[in-house]
Amino acid sequence: MLEQREQDTLSRFACLSATSRGRQRPEVPCAIRTAFQDDCDRIVHCKSFRRLKHKTQVFLSPEGDHYRTRLTHTLEVSQIARTMARALSLNEDLAEAIALGHDLGHTPFGHAGERVLHELLPQGFQHVQQGLRVVDILENEGMGLNLSWEVRDGISKHSKGRGPILAPLPEFCAITLEGQLVRLADIIAYVNHDLDDAERAGLIHVQSIPATILATLGETHAQRMATMVADVIVATLAVDHASIQMSRAVSAAVVALRDWLYHHVYQVSSVHDDFIKASRIVRELFVYFCSRESELLACGGRRTEGDPLEISVADFIAGMSDRYAINLYRRIFLPQPWKIL
Repeated sequence: MLEQREQDTLSRFACLSATSRGRQRPEVPCAIRTAFQDDCDRIVHCKSFRRLKHKTQVFLSPEGDHYRTRLTHTLEVSQIARTMARALSLNEDLAEAIALGHDLGHTPFGHAGERVLHELLPQGFQHVQQGLRVVDILENEGMGLNLSWEVRDGISKHSKGRGPILAPLPEFCAITLEGQLVRLADIIAYVNHDLDDAERAGLIHVQSIPATILATLGETHAQRMATMVADVIVATLAVDHASIQMSRAVSAAVVALRDWLYHHVYQVSSVHDDFIKASRIVRELFVYFCSRESELLACGGRRTEGDPLEISVADFIAGMSDRYAINLYRRIFLPQPWKIL
């Protein structure tokens, strides 16, 4: 019934659950959920998803109740992606599943942890590829989540870095429009909520943002969010769903806002200095466990057959929350108070 409803109501450009390319391991389909609804549930109930609540978004281990974490970022991306998918008559369930899983491969301490592992591993490290490794191999006690092909494709191609907002080359672009939508929902979410958090922290005042950016995107958080979301919908409809689009004017303003945030939030010493300290934690834990396999296993790490030890160490560290990494570092490298039993 649900699959028929998709066929009857969604755009001809939408990815239908019934026509999914399937899973890596064949399974008996769920009787009451479509494939993509099933994927949403698998992600929400996995351990990696729960650990996102204690992973940094911008501010390291924030004590304030209202600062975003990697989990609340993920939920905001999901909400934005679903809103745009609904307006475009695309598959909301697929967009939601990709959005919920898009940051499962993130390290503790945000991109600082990612940079350290990228330097230390001979083959490098990227959170998008680690996210695919999480859902394919690491979750469910080494069995993975066995997600559908379209969700895995969207997770592996969601990242935009500091390059163009829209994927410049086909190999970096999700096959489905829903996957392309999550790529834009991700940047819409973080440029808005990072700005909001930075203002809450007293780092910036919105009035200091260049007037040309505010004139295009809006003066308030709600206005900027509405401008970006509506622009994606209108620009995509204008090309008849050929691809997910954003107008040139709004895209340029978003890039300018993102660059402004790098200089006035992400790289300011009060924020950046703590991430230098956090990088040291990741680096020293990596070196420690690479020479102590038994300690890795004793602390909860797992060896994956066929992988060198450094890959297993990277898997273990990448899966840590901020506070777990800090506490483990303290236990290994700092003297402990004597406990009389």
